[in-house]
Amino acid sequence: MASAQLDYHLHLLQHLRTILAALGEAEQVPEESHALFLERFDELLTLLPKDPLESQYLGQDLICQVIQRYPQIAHLVPRDLLWFFGGDCLHFMPDEELDLYQTLEERRYQAEQNGEAFDWHQQKRLLAQPDEGSQH
Repeated sequence: MASAQLDYHLHLLQHLRTILAALGEAEQVPEESHALFLERFDELLTLLPKDPLESQYLGQDLICQVIQRYPQIAHLVPRDLLWFFGGDCLHFMPDEELDLYQTLEERRYQAEQNGEAFDWHQQKRLLAQPDEGSQH
């Protein structure tokens, strides 16, 4: 289960890496500092599968830097990455979104405790829907 969750977040990071690389190719950012930033990002991609806990601070730092250094793509940073790395990344999430992710984590934990399968995406969609039918 934890491996699937880690793989999912690695996939999101790879996608974000592709976006960052495209910024450099489009010459929308200073080339030298951008190349160094991409090297650090690649370091995260290498370290995260080997030692997820030790990589948390690097991940927090880099995700926060993406938002601060590249505001033109801040809206493209997957929200799941902000939650996954936590720490300072959570400052970029409104309270309602933090509540949603906290509920998701609680449901995921409960499913794990009960030995049940948990579909993060399905539960996220269900929680994000307005409660239309609950006013009977």
